[in-house]
Formats: sequence, C-alpha cells, structure tokens
Amino acid sequence: MARSWQPYALVLAVVVATVVALVWPSSPRESDTTASAAGLSSAPVTAPADEAANPSASPSRTVRPSHKPSSSPRPSVSRSATANKSGTKSPVTAKAAGGKRLFTFVNNLSQTVWLASNKSDKYPLSATGWVLRPGQTVSVQVPNKWGGRFWGRTGCSFNSAGRGHCQTGDCGGVFQCVGSTGSATTLGEFSLAAWGGMDFYDVSMVDGYNLPMYINISGGGTKDPVSPSGCYKGACTKAVSCPGKMQLKVGGQMVACKNPCTAFGGDTYCCRGKWAGRENCIPSKWPTDYTQVFKKAAPYAYSYAFDDSATMPCKGRCDYRVTFGIT
Repeated sequence: MARSWQPYALVLAVVVATVVALVWPSSPRESDTTASAAGLSSAPVTAPADEAANPSASPSRTVRPSHKPSSSPRPSVSRSATANKSGTKSPVTAKAAGGKRLFTFVNNLSQTVWLASNKSDKYPLSATGWVLRPGQTVSVQVPNKWGGRFWGRTGCSFNSAGRGHCQTGDCGGVFQCVGSTGSATTLGEFSLAAWGGMDFYDVSMVDGYNLPMYINISGGGTKDPVSPSGCYKGACTKAVSCPGKMQLKVGGQMVACKNPCTAFGGDTYCCRGKWAGRENCIPSKWPTDYTQVFKKAAPYAYSYAFDDSATMPCKGRCDYRVTFGIT
C-alpha cells in the first residue's frame, strides 16, 4: 500500500516547489453510498461507562503521561469544556509556553472522538490520548520542531487501566497511544520548523477516512488558506461518500472508508510494479480514479501518496486548530 506523506526535510524542498505547481485532479465521480454528516457511521457512538474511573480519559482533568518521563521537558496540556457549535469564529485564546506551539482540537460532530497522537521520544508530548465529547475542545502544547500525526479514533471503549479497543484509529488497544493508527483513518500530519523556518502540514486520507477533518493556522506569517468553516478555494468540507466496496463495516454499520489499495489490491491501486513511483502512480490512468472519493469531500487533503499539492506551509511560529466536522 502506498504510504502517507512523511515529513522528512529532504522531501520538503521538493514539496515547496510542487505546492504551487500541481493542480487538483479532474472533477469528482459519483459514488454509490452517501456517508452521514457525523463522520460516516450512522451507529451512535457513546463514551465508555468506565471513563469516569480513568483520570486520563476524563476531559475535565489534566492528562498525565502513561510512560516514564523523558529527559526532554514535557509540555503541559490544558482543556476547555466550552462547546463550539459552529466552528466558524472560535479563535485560539490560550497561549503556548516559550518554545512550544498551541494545537487546539475541536469536536463539531455528534459523536465522541478519542483524539490520539504518535509517541515521540525526541520531542515528547505530555500525553498521546484524549477524549473529545461532542462540542468539546482540547488544547495541547507541542514542542517546536515536533513532527508527527494527530487523528481521531471512533467507537472506543477502555477500562480503568486504559486498555481497550477502537473501531477505527486504534493504536495497539491502549488509550495513551504508543503505535500507529492502522488503516482507514484520517490523519493530520505536521512537521514544525522543518526547513527554512517553515512548518509543513496536511490532512491525509491516503490511509483511508474515518472522520472529516480540516486544519486552520494562526500566528506566523502565512495567510490561512482554509476558512474557519473548512472551505478551500470555493469547495467546503463534506462527509465522504464512500463506494460500497470501499466501506469498512462493523456490525453491519459503516465506520470508515478504505483506500483503493486496501479495498481492491493489485499493482495499479497500490502503485506497485510498473505503477510504482511518482511518475507512474497516476490516478487519472487507473480504471477508476478512486482518489476523487476523498477529494470531493476534502479538496485540501492528500488523496494518494504523491498528491503533494495537498502539503501546506506556514512560516514562523504558527499555532494550529484542528476541527473534526463538516462545513
């Protein structure tokens, strides 16, 4: 399967040149199954009953790290229980400590989202798992030069020890993530202070889709290309309309949309063999350009591994707001 974009400095120079050079793929195709505005799944998702017994899972408490402290300083994590209904005019009010960035996550969906991040030994976060109930917001201080991913998990249940399982976005069956996401998960990818005083960030659906997500920026010296409500170049954030053969179902309910490689296999959709590499992996030449399933819902997002027009830069010390929701 084609891997999602990795924020390495060697690639970033190429990305800068391609951000303005590439154009969006051709107009979207119709798909045969419409996803719900709550992020695909029509089944209600509720917080686990034992969440109150797990301090790390409660949005009203400060998250504590579940692993041994690193020699690097750990940023603090602050939470806000203030509901954000529209997501259109909710500026970041908190301030990050020196040497850190402020990432604010907003759940504008009608279902609980279990926010997660990958573990970083060099630039550790104070936690890698949080709970966002509908309308809630959480702010996380992230070290400058940090690079990694944030994503939302769905359909989760954890015991008081922080062990359990999620239907999508699961990371090793633990609330405080130490591993990766698995497949069919929408990713927010970041590389801070990566090259020439620039950050690089993107929304990626290369691995598939489980939740609508868009990213806004503040601070720094770059104009935000995405509106506060999730619109980009006249197109706005929608739920993915997922073809039947790409649907990931649990108990008969669709919970995510798989990428073409996972859904169909083969060298063409997996960009292997004669289809390997940037010059050969061309979705417009596939039997069906399934990348349009994702582009139609999120025109700013990565839809396949070489969709580098989706990489966005931010100059200076930028803060980020990540919204789970549609326009």
